[in-house]
Amino acid sequence: MSTEWSINGEYLESCSCHGACPCVYLGSPTEGDCTALVGWHIKSGRYGDVALDGLNVAVALNAPGHMAEGNWKAVLYLDGKADQAQQEALGAIFGGEAGGHPAMLASMIGEVRGVESMPIEFQVEDGRRHLKLGQSAEAQVHAVEGQGGEAVTIEKHPFAVAPGQTLVVASSSALRHQAHGIDLDLSERTAFYSPFSYAGP
Repeated sequence: MSTEWSINGEYLESCSCHGACPCVYLGSPTEGDCTALVGWHIKSGRYGDVALDGLNVAVALNAPGHMAEGNWKAVLYLDGKADQAQQEALGAIFGGEAGGHPAMLASMIGEVRGVESMPIEFQVEDGRRHLKLGQSAEAQVHAVEGQGGEAVTIEKHPFAVAPGQTLVVASSSALRHQAHGIDLDLSERTAFYSPFSYAGP
């Protein structure tokens, strides 16, 4: 019998694409491939009887071409402050075994380069998001200013990490990851953030 679960919170993604990332519109990456760091902060959630409130998860990935065609290389990072039961729950959800939208995302992965537990910080500020993985990786992003100083947003995009949510379009002031052959050290590239809500099975 499958375990019932639900989680919600905030997510961000920052990648190597220039300008408006075509991947969310089912286009090809601007650099030929797309390398990204994606993070989730769980405000509240449960996996069966296991509480997941306040925990963080991140994925570093490289898509060799059109993102929706899959064959991604990926590394999964689980929050170091999670206990064993929480680690297993996060691994089941974000590894795709527990169903729901994360299973669709996980189906795009052709090679898992690693699964690691480490300190993960996810900071939410007005117009800014900051993801930090130990001392080795981070994504620091800020909203692109639109008309009247409001954030630029997109919605109903066909390829979504957070379906049903309106994405804030952002830019990275820092994007670093150098482990498991997935290497980034960039700035002023595409980023997005929004709330998310997942459930399964």
